[in-house]
Amino acid sequence: MPELELNADLVLEGGGVKGIALAGAYSVIEERGYTIKRVAGTSAGSIVGALIAAGFTAKQLEDEMRKLDYLRFKDKSFFDKLPFLGKAMSVLFEDGIYEGEYAKNWVRDQLASKGIGTFADLPYENPELKPEQKYRLVVMVSDITSGSLCKLPWDYPEYKLEPGTQKVADAVRASMSIPFFFEPVKLGRSVLVDGGMLSNFPVQVFDAPKEREPRWPTFGIKLSTRAKALEGTIADVDGPIDMTIAMIKTMTSFYDRMYVDNPDVQARTIFVDTGTIRATDFDLKPAQRDMLFKNGRDAANKFFDGGDGQKPWDWKAYKREFRQPG
Repeated sequence: MPELELNADLVLEGGGVKGIALAGAYSVIEERGYTIKRVAGTSAGSIVGALIAAGFTAKQLEDEMRKLDYLRFKDKSFFDKLPFLGKAMSVLFEDGIYEGEYAKNWVRDQLASKGIGTFADLPYENPELKPEQKYRLVVMVSDITSGSLCKLPWDYPEYKLEPGTQKVADAVRASMSIPFFFEPVKLGRSVLVDGGMLSNFPVQVFDAPKEREPRWPTFGIKLSTRAKALEGTIADVDGPIDMTIAMIKTMTSFYDRMYVDNPDVQARTIFVDTGTIRATDFDLKPAQRDMLFKNGRDAANKFFDGGDGQKPWDWKAYKREFRQPG
């Protein structure tokens, strides 16, 4: 029976440098015996998701996320190095302050260590899916030219591209393109930026049609407290970049807050408290990484075991309440 195999799909919220909290939560999922069949992610969630899809164990994932030097993500172009108005010129002429090449190359090298280059290296067999959907990884990207949320590699045919031949690291690089912070990625005339602009937590992406009983659960890991707790929080706004990030976060959290308030979504989501750490705090200290990883583990253990008024995870009970056919 599928229930005995402990398979699951996984959806990871974006959160910049807070991605190690995702690794903490995932370590518990692995310890509980689950095999992740497919994974989707946005921004930092796409980075962690790509490594999980490539076959990184929880320990390997933790090791790499602890070693990652986020300050090197702030790779500068010629304009950035100018003594006066460098960043402004970089935004004006390149649409972003930082190149994003270090981040892309880091992801590329990590995937290469597992023999992964293109999406063809991440096949997922299911005769019920369209050919462009038969991959273990889905990366969420916002196409600001068309105003649509793109699921890569599923939507590559819309750009006249063959999904299997596209590099995984390129899709991840597009997903992490915080507007004005990192340079956007262009596909033809289309401009791709951080998937979090439209939805930072698309936990429904792998859901089977309502009339069909799902074979296994989709777990979500969300790098924040529950939706209601986000209301009224204060964002530090110091200059145009902070203002842009704050506006994007406000727009995204409004959509995701309405969605996460859905009892079906809450019942299958691991909510990780990441404190006051911001997605762009690139000078993350070791103690902060320890806290994020521990909070991820604590949240996942609470999800599976229950506590503080939360019921333990029960797949059969979930299906009875939320996935009854008809």
